[in-house]
Amino acid sequence: MGIRYYAYAFDADLAEQAVDDPHSILSSDPLADAWGLEPHASVSVATFEQVSPKRDMLYLDKVWSALQSLTCPTTDVPDAGSCYRMFEGSVTMHGLGWDPWVRTILPVEVPAIRDDLCAIDEDQVRTWARTWRSRHGADDDDELRYVLDYLRRAQTFVETLAADGRGMVYLIG
Repeated sequence: MGIRYYAYAFDADLAEQAVDDPHSILSSDPLADAWGLEPHASVSVATFEQVSPKRDMLYLDKVWSALQSLTCPTTDVPDAGSCYRMFEGSVTMHGLGWDPWVRTILPVEVPAIRDDLCAIDEDQVRTWARTWRSRHGADDDDELRYVLDYLRRAQTFVETLAADGRGMVYLIG
């Protein structure tokens, strides 16, 4: 199935809980939420419609690694990328599986992430895409559309979080 990205919003009054126990904010079956499956069912039919409201959940499929690369601070611009915090992390591989990466982003952190992420435009993505190559073998135009679509979803999600004074917990896994 592959490693995917899921983020769940939380209200400011749940910030302490989100820090102490981030898994309590996450769904017990995020793929079911993202794909419209019956949670925890061994056999289910996917509707491919996200179950959770878009203001409460961000699903980035496998594009998280591209967004991680796009927003990563570099030696040229070490201070850039406060929005990188939203995509940073990787799973810990072991045996036949992995342990997911989980991070809490507090409501006070969201405005800076929003400002940084929403400043990224299509021209910047096109420039970055010239040097980045997907491991999934998609052609350049399809890959660019894929990254831009999910970037816009992420931008909308953090804009809503900031407007509502909410934070998020994300899982890469």
